[in-house]
Amino acid sequence: MITALTSFLVLFGLLILRMPIALALLMTGIGGYAYIVNWKATIGMIGTVLWDFSFSYSLSAIPLFVLMGNLVARSGIADDLFLAAEAYLKKTRGGLAIATVFSCAGFGAICGSSAATAATMAKVAIPPMRKLGYKDELSSATVAAGGTLGILIPPSILLLTYGVFTQTHIGKLFAAGLIPGIVGALGYVIAIKLSVWRKPHLVPAPDVGRAGGASEKFHKLIRIWPVIVLFLLVMGGIYGGFMTSTEASGVGAFGAFVLAASRRGFTMRAMFEVLIDSGKLSAIIFAIILGAGCFAEFLNQSGIHVTLTQMITGAGIPSYGVILIIIGIYIVLGCVLESVALVLLTIPLFFPVIVALGYDPVWFGILLVIVTELGLITPPIGLNLFIIQAAMPGVSLRTIITGIVPFIALDIVRVMLIAFVPVISLWLPGILFP
Repeated sequence: MITALTSFLVLFGLLILRMPIALALLMTGIGGYAYIVNWKATIGMIGTVLWDFSFSYSLSAIPLFVLMGNLVARSGIADDLFLAAEAYLKKTRGGLAIATVFSCAGFGAICGSSAATAATMAKVAIPPMRKLGYKDELSSATVAAGGTLGILIPPSILLLTYGVFTQTHIGKLFAAGLIPGIVGALGYVIAIKLSVWRKPHLVPAPDVGRAGGASEKFHKLIRIWPVIVLFLLVMGGIYGGFMTSTEASGVGAFGAFVLAASRRGFTMRAMFEVLIDSGKLSAIIFAIILGAGCFAEFLNQSGIHVTLTQMITGAGIPSYGVILIIIGIYIVLGCVLESVALVLLTIPLFFPVIVALGYDPVWFGILLVIVTELGLITPPIGLNLFIIQAAMPGVSLRTIITGIVPFIALDIVRVMLIAFVPVISLWLPGILFP
C-alpha cells in the first residue's frame, strides 16, 4: 500500500517536471514492479505487456478511427454541418450558438476527438458569430463545451481505449454513450439560454440576418447526407452485429477517405498531412497505453486495489458515497491531465473497486468519460479552454472562463443524473445487445 501511494507521488512529480505522461507511467511502473518483485521478473512483465498490446486486434481500431476523424476534419464537413444547423436556428435568439452545439455533436459523432472537434468548430463557427454580434464570452464557451461531445458520442476513441483496457464490450459502450451525449447537447442548449437570459447583450436581436427559406434549408440539409450515411454505416454496422468495432473503423476510414477525396481542395499534400498527423496521434496514444499497462501491472502486484476495496467495505462507506468520491477525484485530475492519460492512469485503481461493489462496467465507462469531459472545460487547466484561446487571438482566458460557468453547472447536473440514474446509459445497450 505504501509503495503504491509513493509511486503516485513519484508519478505526479515527474509530470510536474513536464516529463511525457507515457514515459512517466513506464518509468514508475517498471521501477515499482522491480522494487516489489525483482528485475528479472520485471523484464518478463515488460515483454508480456508489449506483446499483449502490440498484437491486440481491438487496438487496431484506434489509428483507423483517428484517421477517419482527421479526414473528416480536413474535408470541410464541419462547415456543412454548421450551415445546415444555422439555416434552421438563426432566427432563434442565440440560435447561432445553439447551431454550434448541434454541429459539434454531429462532427464529434464522426470524429471521436474532443480536441479536433473544438479546434475545427472554432474556425468554422466563431467568425460568423463574431460577425453577427455575438460576444466572445458566449461564442468561445459554446465551442469549448460543444467540443467535449467528441469523446462521448460514438465512435469515441476514449471509450474504445477504456473497452480494450478493461475488456468491456465496445459495442455496448458505444451504444451507452449515445443518449448521454444527446442529453449533454441539450444541456448545453439550456446553458446558452440561461446565459442569454442573464446577459441579453451576449447575442444580437433574433432577426439579425435573413431567415432561410424552405429551399435554402433543404439545399443545406442535402449537403450533409454523406455525413449521415457515414455515421449510419459505421454505427449501424456495429449495432446491427454486421461488423466488429475494428472492422467498422476500417470501413469508416475508407468512407471518410472517399468523402474527403470527393471534396474540392483536398490534395495529395493534404492527404499526406492527414496521414502524418494520424500517425503521430496514434503513436502518442499507443505509448500512453503501453506505459499505463506497465503501471497497471505494478499496481496489481502491489495489491492496492484489494486493500482499497477492503478499506471501503470495512469503513461502511455507502456505495453512492464511493461514487461521489471517485467523481470528485476525476474532476480534480481532469483539470491537469489529458483525457486518455487520465483514464488509463486511474482505471487500474478504481475499476476493481467498481466491479467489487457490483456496478456495471459499461455504466462506469460512460460516467468516467462524462467526468473527463467536465475536466476538459474546468479551469485552470481545461484543455479545451486553451484550444479556444489559441483559435481566438486577443481573447483572454478570463473571458472564456466567465462564459463557461453555466456549461460546467449543467455538466455537473448531467454527471449526477448518469451516476444515480444508470438506466439513462444502460437502456440502449440492453435493447441492442440483449
